[in-house]
Amino acid sequence: MPTLNQQLTTPQGSLQDFADLTVRVLGHLPNVVSGRIADGNYEIWTQVVTNTTTYIRPVNVSLFEQDPTEFKLLFSDFLITLDRLDRSTIGTFTAHDHKVVNRTLYTIQQSLGVGMDLLINPNAARKHVGNRFEELMRCVFDEVRISNSHTVLKIPYGASKSEEYSCENDAIISSASSVRSTNSTIHPDEVVVSIKTSSKDRMGKMFIDKMLLERFVEHPVKVIGIFLNDVQRKGVNKVSYTLVSKQFMVYSKFLTQLEGVYYLDPPSSALRRPWNQHMKKVSNLLLDDLFRLLK
Repeated sequence: MPTLNQQLTTPQGSLQDFADLTVRVLGHLPNVVSGRIADGNYEIWTQVVTNTTTYIRPVNVSLFEQDPTEFKLLFSDFLITLDRLDRSTIGTFTAHDHKVVNRTLYTIQQSLGVGMDLLINPNAARKHVGNRFEELMRCVFDEVRISNSHTVLKIPYGASKSEEYSCENDAIISSASSVRSTNSTIHPDEVVVSIKTSSKDRMGKMFIDKMLLERFVEHPVKVIGIFLNDVQRKGVNKVSYTLVSKQFMVYSKFLTQLEGVYYLDPPSSALRRPWNQHMKKVSNLLLDDLFRLLK
């Protein structure tokens, strides 16, 4: 069996793979977490080894299921909820269903991040955490029978083949049996998805890419963003939010409008007007908006 740090840095191919890894991390945490510092709904966990303290990324304890046995039950409910999802069930899901979706996905992704904070070099961890989140969301799309593909659009800006800009898309999703977008066009019925752990330093690129794609393919392109959260540790005992909310509204008014931004752990401002007209929870994407976007 691979070591935990080897498993954390290995691509995961299914939701069950992610769940198994999450259970392993949750079982490991009580052995290594030395302290907990609370700030609102968040806790900053610490590990002390030979007088060296490691501070772990903030965890929203209202979303994070810490008990491995309880997580297994939560994951089972999650799969049942996803199995019910199709065009005919839109609008029938309860507040409990939404909570199950958000808590399950948050616990999976954040447990991987916490595990990497404890076991892996920070520079390498950042890359792997982002890769696992992209893989996780693509596994969710697979589970609900939505075709998806990582696509790189080649945009020429000169006469020679070397004069091309590569516009990389984390995923393109489609209701067709396979994604019809290619490296030279975006199908008008499909949705470009940016999947990032945080919008910090990335939100502006989504707007620019949407404008660039529409200019190149000469038709409207649907673009959404999926984010884990926008929170970071401030000092050793506080958290701060990283969403530049006013910048988002300026981009939305004067550049273009995205089709939606979805968080697993939304910053408080995202749920207030006017931001809540653009930002929702990931459960809203899956249980309410997905098939509307793909019509």
